[in-house]
Amino acid sequence: MQDFDKLTSDFVYGSLALSPTGATQTGYHTHNGVSLDEQLDDYSAASIKASRDFYAGMQTRVNTLDAKALDKEQAADVEIIKNSIGLGLLEFDSIQSYKHNPTEYVELAGNALFQCYTLNYAPVEKRFAHIIKRLDKMPALFEQAKANLTDAPEVWDRVAQEENAGNIDLIDKELRAAVPTAQKADYDKAAEKAIAALRDFNVFLKDTLSKKTSDWRLGKEKYASKFAYALAIGKTPEQLLAEAEAELQAKRAEMVKLAAPKTVEQALNEIAQQHATPETYLDEARRDLAQTKAFVKEKGLLTMPARANLQVTETPEFIRGIYAVGGFVPAPALEPQLGAFYWVTPIPKTWTQARIDSKLREYNRYGMQQLTVHEATPGHYVQFEYANDVQPQSRRLLRNVFGSGPYIEGWAFYTQQMMSDEGYLADQPGMRLTMLKQMLRGIANTILDIRLQTMGMTDQQALDLMIKETYQEKEEATAKLQRAQLSSCQLPTYFAGWKSWLDTREQFQKARGSAYSLRDFHERALKESAVPMSVLGGLIR
Repeated sequence: MQDFDKLTSDFVYGSLALSPTGATQTGYHTHNGVSLDEQLDDYSAASIKASRDFYAGMQTRVNTLDAKALDKEQAADVEIIKNSIGLGLLEFDSIQSYKHNPTEYVELAGNALFQCYTLNYAPVEKRFAHIIKRLDKMPALFEQAKANLTDAPEVWDRVAQEENAGNIDLIDKELRAAVPTAQKADYDKAAEKAIAALRDFNVFLKDTLSKKTSDWRLGKEKYASKFAYALAIGKTPEQLLAEAEAELQAKRAEMVKLAAPKTVEQALNEIAQQHATPETYLDEARRDLAQTKAFVKEKGLLTMPARANLQVTETPEFIRGIYAVGGFVPAPALEPQLGAFYWVTPIPKTWTQARIDSKLREYNRYGMQQLTVHEATPGHYVQFEYANDVQPQSRRLLRNVFGSGPYIEGWAFYTQQMMSDEGYLADQPGMRLTMLKQMLRGIANTILDIRLQTMGMTDQQALDLMIKETYQEKEEATAKLQRAQLSSCQLPTYFAGWKSWLDTREQFQKARGSAYSLRDFHERALKESAVPMSVLGGLIR
């Protein structure tokens, strides 16, 4: 269908052109003859209006499509486009993060530089030429930020300052040390102005914006609207909350049985004492990755990706406000050979011993195993590697860049239980108990997000839920509370997606009967990439 193909292409590439930083990450480097790698996202009033007009125009085009003429795959793509447009217009018309959230600008700046530095899409000289161009544009970006920001919650202001200090270090130390000799003078000139702009922005955050405080909570109405587009599961926040609170009690009861005759707290305390040191923390993640890959192959749970392109590295400083523990960044959809990153956030040397101990107790031997399963294999890394082989290219980009959060996070969360069910480290009881603790944490994510954003849950109530009800260490709970205050409608994707993956697998198994295999289900579902979970079952039957 020609109209559909053009619509998809226009939406995907037009959206990426509006966000050059995002375009670099996907491997889309040139749009209508313009080098996107030299550009920064534009937050001027005129550009914000143009972006809003783009989404409104795309919405009009989507609404004129003949839905009956679409096949199943096209219909799934249209659902993604509709939800993305809905989120975009909600952001421009109602939420307006660019007026309230300084981390949006800080993280944009860090990503814009870091991607050119770490993704080997061109010779180093060309990439540093792009970095220098982007550095030249930093003063204008942060002038736009100061003009746009009307107020900010205290936590957003504080985290922006912390992350911006990481940006300054990135420019002043890491990038400066790596710049080719022939470009050093140009780099130094651009870096000097950029660093001055970043430092000036931190002064603005500390002395001006900090006096204009606002609430980080979305509130019931805005949250419900965002929830509908971001999760697309056909349930209200209240319905998902009720399911999560019931599941929380069921999983707690399962842990009591597994820990007996000890209490759950006693059993988890024994497990927590088996951990790495701050110096060996990253190496442990690398060892766990090799072990999980071997198990997936041995059990035939799915065909492992052909590309060996995953790097285990420290989380960049400028983004540790969100990634306090770790995270995953997929290989660019258009250049998957460039590699993916499993980030592990190091333990700061400035921490007290009590904070260090708390972090290591939470991410003990089995906690690190769970993190690696979720972020790397067979979780996010494997899912995105399958996604990066989807054809045609416009569909690959659409489902990669704008795909379903519950599909993506749900898969990673699902693999934690699936690996345990299939016998991963089954001879070590601590693994199963830790997996259940992780399930409790994912369930609590939903409760936290909905109750904090819409029901007035206090910080202390949130900490009590995490520490007392789901057995999390204080350091973990404190970091999660900050994450819940920095984001919205992302934390529920774990539980919502996990439930949907289990339901979809059950339906697939019934439909296939004696021909069912777990490997077949995994591979069929992963080859679809991140479609809404409500349509996944219909696509793989």
